[in-house]
Amino acid sequence: MAREKHGTTQEQGLVRVGLGLANWSERWFPDPLIFALLGIVVVFVVGLVLHQGPGKLAIQGGKNFWTLVPFTMQMVMIIIGGYVVASTPIVYRAIRALAGIPKTPRGAVALVALLSMLTSLIHWGLSLIIGGLFVRELAHRVKGLDYRAAGAAAYLGLGAVWALGLSSSAAMMMATKSSIPPSLFSISGLIPLTQTLFLWPSIVTTVVLIVLSVLIAYLSTPSAENARTAESYGIQYEPIRSSLEPKSKPGEWLEYSPLLTVLVAALLCWYLIDVFRPSAQSALAKLDLSTYNLIFITVGLLLHWRPKRFMRAVAECIPATGGVLIQFPFYAVIYGMIAGTGIVDSLAKLFASVSTHNTYPLLVAMYSTVLGVFIPSGGGKWVIEAPYVLQAANLHQVHLGWVVQIYNASEALPNLVNPFWMLPLLGILKLKARDIVGYGMLQLVVHVPVVFFLCWLFARYIPYLPPMK
Repeated sequence: MAREKHGTTQEQGLVRVGLGLANWSERWFPDPLIFALLGIVVVFVVGLVLHQGPGKLAIQGGKNFWTLVPFTMQMVMIIIGGYVVASTPIVYRAIRALAGIPKTPRGAVALVALLSMLTSLIHWGLSLIIGGLFVRELAHRVKGLDYRAAGAAAYLGLGAVWALGLSSSAAMMMATKSSIPPSLFSISGLIPLTQTLFLWPSIVTTVVLIVLSVLIAYLSTPSAENARTAESYGIQYEPIRSSLEPKSKPGEWLEYSPLLTVLVAALLCWYLIDVFRPSAQSALAKLDLSTYNLIFITVGLLLHWRPKRFMRAVAECIPATGGVLIQFPFYAVIYGMIAGTGIVDSLAKLFASVSTHNTYPLLVAMYSTVLGVFIPSGGGKWVIEAPYVLQAANLHQVHLGWVVQIYNASEALPNLVNPFWMLPLLGILKLKARDIVGYGMLQLVVHVPVVFFLCWLFARYIPYLPPMK
């Protein structure tokens, strides 16, 4: 690997600070599974302090080990659905066309940041894949592009606004009755997307964060003199392989034929049309996590056209789902110990006692951000937090949907420096977490006060609504 060039422009100082933080993080930050296991131990100890019996804690934790199986599979399908759509030939051609627009490194990084965040509002898995592929194309075309800054910009969707978009784990869970654990439903009821993602304060917050993130990405991009290009990492340009190898056996003809793809996709589209047919219930209220995933799988199936190409895309993204599959059951253990014992009531009373109607939103934002460092999963962490956070919100009469959005905006902040969800992107870029976390730290320092202020401010203007049973 070539040595890093040392320039004299001022941007290099910011890059050095970022890289120093990233190197420290890579050396000392353990695997995310460690935090899930540590969380079980901490909650167990907290339970003992709150006078819960050790046997009850262990039984409730173990009994809930499989509670999140449906939600776990929904999270896995989000990753798969995002990848199979992003890797289709038509989407890849669009990525290559966009890569021809920027002519300067700063313009390229800013465009990566914007595309990453806009696509993350549709689907966070799609954002990671499209962002990674876009950076690879730009690195091939834009001379002097800093590969680290571009890679960090491609991750901004996950660290800034994804949880305020349509693939928000918390918002989708609360809008999907089958995904809400019964004990949580008794506290919150059903919270439709119109009361979370599509609240006007949520839309304003999203716009503010997008503008702010693009501006920081643009101003922090090193000049060409100081850039670490893809070539300096020994990374060669590799376009996506869209063609299929020739058939070698007669039994493979259906794998290469679009016949079954068209028939199955038509059947699924028929079902989706029926789901969204006009009725007393709004279309947004019908858009739950399961339906959302089915839409992406159907679109990916159609755009890949042939079963062989579709399955190749699925196989390529399966390694990125491993962390979700093994960690969510351990999050369910934490949830079981909290919701199945007196811990939930104790924490709710604690949250209520140390806050008021006006300070409660800020407390939730701060708490969710800190906990996100240890549990890098929006959905898994929400299952743990939701029972006592929403119960305290009811006591303070804070709008439950906005509490969900406070959680969404603040829990995304640690993603800027946490390597867990970077893995699919890093695999595409062939980088390590330390190469891009420095830029994430820079974004984090600016985002934290802005997010906290907006969460507190808008809570003052949204009236409380009783839970919808």
